[in-house]
Amino acid sequence: MAAMAVVTVNAPAGAADEPELIFKRSTVWKFLTPDHKLATYAVDDPLIDGVACHFAVPEKGGIPGWLGVAEEVSDISLACRQVGPISFKGEFEQGEEMFRQRRSLFFKKMRIVRGCDAKRNVLVYVIYSDKLVEGSPKNSTSTVPIMPWGDQTPAKCGDYLKD
Repeated sequence: MAAMAVVTVNAPAGAADEPELIFKRSTVWKFLTPDHKLATYAVDDPLIDGVACHFAVPEKGGIPGWLGVAEEVSDISLACRQVGPISFKGEFEQGEEMFRQRRSLFFKKMRIVRGCDAKRNVLVYVIYSDKLVEGSPKNSTSTVPIMPWGDQTPAKCGDYLKD
């Protein structure tokens, strides 16, 4: 029971809530235990209304996956899009964490961080996983150009960057 509590999503202050599962597909069949799967999730940026990100992650099955103790691989993909008028709820720092989720019992976390390309007025999102002892080079980047929505003038992400 304690192990399951440790595996739950750890969200920092201002970070997104639990992601919403969109769908899962089995990738490897396992006899009598859960299959390995590829899961696709959605998460809204908690600081910026009008931006949603979707990410796909492999989830291990078998006995370790069933028990919640499997160390998940670092292969992660990310796509973020403007889904409505963009409005900022506050300031943020370059590379600020938007979402975090544990990918193993103790050592690995997946993170989504956000930044702003002020010159082009584009939000930049990066997803990656890290380990306590050794980092992971696997990552994915997605950009969201801030465009007008209806008759609304687009916000400037540079106006919301902390110094």
